[in-house]
Amino acid sequence: MNSFESGFVEDLRFGFVQSAIPSARVANPSLITNEDNDTMLRAIREELKRSKRFTFSVAFISPDAIAMLKQVFLDSKIPGTIITSDYLGFNSPAAFRELANLSRHTEIEVRVFRKARSGFHAKGYLFQGADSETAIIGSSNLTPSALLHNKEWNLRFSAMPHGDIVQQIRSAVEHSVPLTDQWITSYEVTYVPRIPAPTPGSSVLPPEAAPVSRIDEAFEAALASNELVPSFDSIRPQDTALVLAVRTIVPNQMQEEALYEIQKLREAGERKAIVVSATGTGKTILSALDVRQASPKRMLFVVHREQILDRAIYEFQRVLEEPKSQFGKLAGGSRETDARYVFATVQSLSRPDILASLAPDAFDYVLIDEVHRAAASTYQRILDHFQPRFLLGLTATPERTDSVNIFELFDYNVPYEIRLKQALEEEMLAPFHYYGVTDYVDESGLVIEDEATLNRLVSSERVDHLLSAIEKYGQAGTEVRGLIFCSRREEAHELSRLLNSRFLRGKRLRTRALTGDDSVYDREQVVNQLEEGALDYILTVDVFNEGVDIPSINQVVMLRYTKSSVIFTQQLGRGLRKTAGKDYLVVIDFIGNYKNNYLVPIALFGDRSLNKDSIRRNMIDAEEAGHIAGVSSVSFDRISKERIFAALSRSTLNNVHSLKLEISNLQFRLNRVPTLFDFARFDSVDPVVMATAKGNYWNLLVDAKFFDHPLTPREGSILTLLSQELLNGKRPHELVLLRHLLAEQSLQRHELPRFFAGQQLKGTSTMTIESAIRMLNLDFYTQAEKQKYGNSPLIVEDEARISLEQEFTELYASHAEFRAHVDDVIETGLYLARHRYTWSEGFVVGQRYSRKDVCRLLNWVSNQQNIVNGYKLDMATMTCPIFITYHKGDEISSSVLYDEGFIDARSIRWSSKPSRTLKSPEIQKLVGNSYELHVFVKKDDIEGTDFYYLGRGTVHNPEETTQHNKEGKPVPIVEMEVQLVSPVETALYDYFHAAQSVR
Repeated sequence: MNSFESGFVEDLRFGFVQSAIPSARVANPSLITNEDNDTMLRAIREELKRSKRFTFSVAFISPDAIAMLKQVFLDSKIPGTIITSDYLGFNSPAAFRELANLSRHTEIEVRVFRKARSGFHAKGYLFQGADSETAIIGSSNLTPSALLHNKEWNLRFSAMPHGDIVQQIRSAVEHSVPLTDQWITSYEVTYVPRIPAPTPGSSVLPPEAAPVSRIDEAFEAALASNELVPSFDSIRPQDTALVLAVRTIVPNQMQEEALYEIQKLREAGERKAIVVSATGTGKTILSALDVRQASPKRMLFVVHREQILDRAIYEFQRVLEEPKSQFGKLAGGSRETDARYVFATVQSLSRPDILASLAPDAFDYVLIDEVHRAAASTYQRILDHFQPRFLLGLTATPERTDSVNIFELFDYNVPYEIRLKQALEEEMLAPFHYYGVTDYVDESGLVIEDEATLNRLVSSERVDHLLSAIEKYGQAGTEVRGLIFCSRREEAHELSRLLNSRFLRGKRLRTRALTGDDSVYDREQVVNQLEEGALDYILTVDVFNEGVDIPSINQVVMLRYTKSSVIFTQQLGRGLRKTAGKDYLVVIDFIGNYKNNYLVPIALFGDRSLNKDSIRRNMIDAEEAGHIAGVSSVSFDRISKERIFAALSRSTLNNVHSLKLEISNLQFRLNRVPTLFDFARFDSVDPVVMATAKGNYWNLLVDAKFFDHPLTPREGSILTLLSQELLNGKRPHELVLLRHLLAEQSLQRHELPRFFAGQQLKGTSTMTIESAIRMLNLDFYTQAEKQKYGNSPLIVEDEARISLEQEFTELYASHAEFRAHVDDVIETGLYLARHRYTWSEGFVVGQRYSRKDVCRLLNWVSNQQNIVNGYKLDMATMTCPIFITYHKGDEISSSVLYDEGFIDARSIRWSSKPSRTLKSPEIQKLVGNSYELHVFVKKDDIEGTDFYYLGRGTVHNPEETTQHNKEGKPVPIVEMEVQLVSPVETALYDYFHAAQSVR
């Protein structure tokens, strides 16, 4: 039995015989239930990435599940077979079209079960590896809910290729025929769509509702004749349930919460409020529901574009159930200002003659849409003129870059806020599947860049590349309604002309370009053509970022670099509104060599931390999980992913200008200078980034002109020490002890173990207690660090007692602002310790640590970061950290350029320092595994000083060899294999493996 078979048997014994048996836990059986991160989607993606062939036999498949797996199918490039059926008519023609399109772009064969009408409920996923085969069999179909959220039971198990169970499974998937276009066409003739239940709080009917057009026609007729609701006489009996959905708008959970909070504000006597609600979440419906709740005598609704007015009137009529005569329009040539409900554009309403004709108290309820624009003079004239009993502002993006405080205009009252991520999780928006795709690269290797010439942007080859990607990633089973965002106006017009001469899936494309040069009338006409199906795409530059409602958009193509994360989110939001017939949005983002590429993950993940590690980790985690909020997904092809990582490494996110802007934004929200804890609780800028940019947060506030009085040298050294060393929360012990001493001044040494036990910390050894003391009395630090921190410890001690240092005690007691900042650092650090780490003394696998962090958390007597280099054995603690950097800097000597890298997800090739042999004492200690080995890896020196912690390891298979030093002379060196206790998670392994493959 070879080593692989031996490990395989150990895993099976662990899983089926006795869980106490030592095992690597690679091939052991496991139950996948969709709890926490243990999802079917994650499991399928992991297996696909390490298999050489697969077979899926699944009864029910949906197009959006195919979209979630599309990139991993394309990346893996492995052959496979997908078997499904037409049983019960669950699989839509669109699903079969998507499968057929997937087959055209991969080595995947799609087959249909031949005996489906007699019943087909198979749910099996088979993966053939190099040495074994894995199966996942259970209850999950290939749908987003079954892959992510439903309570499912799926057993994952492995077997050797010649095992009987493998033969049984293979023989069970034979009865099928190839999927063909002719079969799909025939299926479309007999297919009857399933009609789901209506969704509360929605302004549209549920997807796939067949009689939508008849209901819309009846409703329009009712509005025109001043009837309250459509006549039931004009609707077929089988459509009654859907008519009721149109007739009565019922608030969804978010809207109920928002309505309650708004009403509570009014009852408290407040007259103003601002609601922050992501694009597509139904702000208009929410505002109409609140108007219904408040029942004002007269209402004014203000928007910035005329195109929005008719839709808003339509929505308010449906919610308020009032005849058309009660609604007036003030825009263009319309002057219907006597109506109970007036809908106006800011351009018309702000005219002096119009305002003069309306009394300040003409409306007791005023609504301002897209209120982040309210700083403009036109809005200010309106706000200064009217004196309503209640003023409500609505926006998706309250943060601004022009130092204007929108929150102040509404007395800092924010009764409700729902951002994009939460809205997706609450299923208030259509889910999206984002694909980051490499932009066109010409034959000479040139890539589209920020300042690319028009000729390159509209070259025939780039158009070919565009269409190829759309055909690969776009919806194959649904008529496209798309927006293409271009980088400049000339590009939009020329690309539209070129696309109109091309074909996509056998049909000539129909596109139009719209820019700021086009009139409102022309824009409306083109939008109507898109919604009616007369156009496939609108190409635009600066028209559709906000304020335009095109619910039918199901594809967004980004052919320009990202100028800001806000604009990116606005453009993404154009396609997120739910509507009939749209299951999900496809986003195809062409990523060239743009300096702002790092803004893409910031926007997609809503990451406002300005922390590169956080942004990088979000990308890795999304790759690992296969999805983000709700059932949306984010995928990048390999090259585009590397471009984003490279742009992120080159960027400077934490400059004073950016930090000052974020301080201002939160100050506007809170009506005071924010604390570090505010940044943590509002999930804004990483407080560690904020506090360490200038040594400590106080220094930053002085530098950014929020404070005008600097700290004393001693105060500065204390805050800098706390901010630089303890705020990160990587170990809470120092913070817990310091908080106690600030309250009680001293603590008996013998009480320390009991004290820490009372803090509910997960393990506190004597060595950790002593290490925490050395951090606070400065014994741990180098001489240069001690000087940096003023050579003044925070605590002093004798054999019996630990006390707060006297000067620190006096400053803390006498200077209220200083005391507040000290408390802020401590409480924020403890918050981070609980939420980012594990409230313990150890490392967290997957988190990042510097060499200095490692010296501290391994309880070394002193900071030895400058002499650790690749590894170091510490006799006092019997620990040895090893640090591996894939891309070492050019200044590194060839004598330390070791041949290191992953063998597989559990094994790393590692080399000793030069001039070491198998007889060297340190090598014998390593090979004997008498030291506790901790493995840390980073991709590139440009990423900074921190390494990913991969866990504990053991040394195996040492081999003595030679390496040439900088003089060209051979020196002995020992190569060995480090086996990790647990395998590296798939996405993190891929992240490092990509670096290894391009070395």
